[in-house]
Amino acid sequence: MALRHAVMAALVEGEASGYDLAKGFEASVANFWMATPQQLYRELERMESAGLVSARVVRQERRPDKRLFSLTGAGFEALRDYVSEGPAKPTALRDELMVKVQCVDIGDIAAVRAAVAERVERATAKLARYERMKERMLAGRSEEEYLATAERIGPYLTLQGGLALERANVQWGETALKRLDQRAAALGDASGQG
Repeated sequence: MALRHAVMAALVEGEASGYDLAKGFEASVANFWMATPQQLYRELERMESAGLVSARVVRQERRPDKRLFSLTGAGFEALRDYVSEGPAKPTALRDELMVKVQCVDIGDIAAVRAAVAERVERATAKLARYERMKERMLAGRSEEEYLATAERIGPYLTLQGGLALERANVQWGETALKRLDQRAAALGDASGQG
């Protein structure tokens, strides 16, 4: 998948400026796709050149004019084609923390423990943010009511994926911290006896 597809998915919600898209990525798409504002702006320019999005300028007083982007017919068609393609490629996982954890036995347990604790803290914060998003989406409805009546369920389903991932991060991290603490204590006891 390219950033282009994630941008088009975000624009299904409607017209947005590059700034709005960047904020939207943080608030909704971030649970499955990360991009910097600079990457988004560059991709929007390429997409406009390719005829996938169109932009209109909105004049603003005391602020620079802003460009609002929307999907063109060709953009919707490209997104439909993308959605219809065969199975998605498996996620390529490259996790620097896991490399450090893999090598913890020859390194600094305290440093690895601190990195794992930071992962748990970030995952816990994301979980709280995603739970607030879920509450806003449901707006007092049960999940069943929402899924039966919502115009679009894709954003809710991707949010569920983000929630599951962060719950798994917290669970793994808490278990890893416990094991690292046990290991550090055992090594401390062994070194005290030597």
